[in-house]
Amino acid sequence: MAAMVTTTARRIAHEFLERHGLTTIFGNPGSNELPFLAELPAGFRYILGLHEGAVVAMADGYAQALGRPALVNLHSATGSGNALGALTNAVASRAPLVLTAGQQVRSAMGIEAVLTNVDATQLMRPLVGWSGEPSCAADVPRSLAQAVFEAQLQRRPAYLSVPYDDWSVELDANAVAVTDRSVRLGQQPSEAQLADLVAAVAAARNPALVLGGDIDAAGLFERAVALAEHLESPVWQAPSPHRLSFPNRHRLFRGVLPASIAAVERAMSGHDLVLVSGAPVFRYHQHEPGRYLPEGTRLIQVTDDAGAAARAPVGTALVADVAPVFEALLHRIPARASDNAARFLANPEPATAAEHSGLHPEQVFAALRETQPAETCYVVESTSTNAAWWRQIDLREPGSYFWPAAGGLGFGLPAAVGVALALPERPVAAVIGDGSANYGITALWTAARYRVPVTFVILRNGTYGALEWFAELLGTPDVPGTDIGGIDFTALAAGYGVPATAATDLDGLRAALRSPTDGPRLIQVDTAPTRPA
Repeated sequence: MAAMVTTTARRIAHEFLERHGLTTIFGNPGSNELPFLAELPAGFRYILGLHEGAVVAMADGYAQALGRPALVNLHSATGSGNALGALTNAVASRAPLVLTAGQQVRSAMGIEAVLTNVDATQLMRPLVGWSGEPSCAADVPRSLAQAVFEAQLQRRPAYLSVPYDDWSVELDANAVAVTDRSVRLGQQPSEAQLADLVAAVAAARNPALVLGGDIDAAGLFERAVALAEHLESPVWQAPSPHRLSFPNRHRLFRGVLPASIAAVERAMSGHDLVLVSGAPVFRYHQHEPGRYLPEGTRLIQVTDDAGAAARAPVGTALVADVAPVFEALLHRIPARASDNAARFLANPEPATAAEHSGLHPEQVFAALRETQPAETCYVVESTSTNAAWWRQIDLREPGSYFWPAAGGLGFGLPAAVGVALALPERPVAAVIGDGSANYGITALWTAARYRVPVTFVILRNGTYGALEWFAELLGTPDVPGTDIGGIDFTALAAGYGVPATAATDLDGLRAALRSPTDGPRLIQVDTAPTRPA
């Protein structure tokens, strides 16, 4: 009888990852992770970040831009803990991250030797959708496959802790069989469900569409435009959007819904039906009590996120793939006539700031709109300038906008690196407030190390502007800790190896934005303080 061919758990894992396109690894390694990283095949690339928070944010941007899982390698418990803040954004953006972490050798785990990840499967919960640790070395390949499939199916990060002595163990053909596995998800709505939804929309006197980031993530940007024009229906972006699912200067776009109960009620006034697609109902932020919806308004939610459907406080939900729902509405409801000729509206003249207070953010965003290619991907992390951003930017392409989905600072700089690595054919600009920039500043080193062509625009107003706005809302204007003046981001960028300049006027800003570059660059702009709305 012939002997079974054996190979190591590491080699099986590498082959599985390669077959599933997980050949880019974002990480910051420690000793426990080195055995997994040894003998990487030639087609793999390792993207080093200097802090685990930046590493996860890079992978978040990368996974969102590519639309498939991204692989992260963290160091035991400490590195995993450092990643938790960034992980909140990845959970909210439904980024399918596969987080791996090294564990102490099996014989040392019981005595909790240094670098043991105690109760490893509990550490990242409840953020991750699945967390595991192989029961033995033979279970490593299957456990890794489960982590990948859990992330893919749930569209939520999954976490796997692996004792580092497992990687060199030789396994038999049963372990190798996992490399051929694949898992697919289908959520086709039934004919009866489609008929009911079509009838409700067709009967509505004045329907409104509310679109969430999942529309863009699912590749339905253009179909959303077609549906809105077909129904001649006004469109709002769901509150606190992490992606944009409709052109923001389109004649049917009514803006981003404000993130409070009472404000949503006011915005939906006059609509007898609200169709929410690809978004929770709703991601409220500031507490402004009121009715969830105006009297007589019906809400229907269509989402493939069962959790979002289950926790919604109002309305009827259909848990299904949104694409066939859009197609049914497009083909089963007669088009509604429109006498509007222009599809897109002109941007208003940008506001200006008082003398000697820097540029108004609207001037900065207008300069970006005027100088950057239409297909530019913008990664934005500047809460206090939201109103100015939506007044001046003009986004007409899918995948043009990324934002920290959970509001966790430190996303913008590293996520822009991840987006640029995923989409080398598209220009990438990061628009970051000075308060936010400090949380992810180490990403500049990674951008320089791998020559990632990102334009980093730092809006420097010396304050946590959004926090000052919120202090006004809460009636606590005298709180400390909102002043962060005096930081020179051009010097920080130079230290990390990124060419940088300070633009002191509008002409200088435009010239800097127009200058060609084949790598990263940073432009610091002093701006006047503004409020989100």
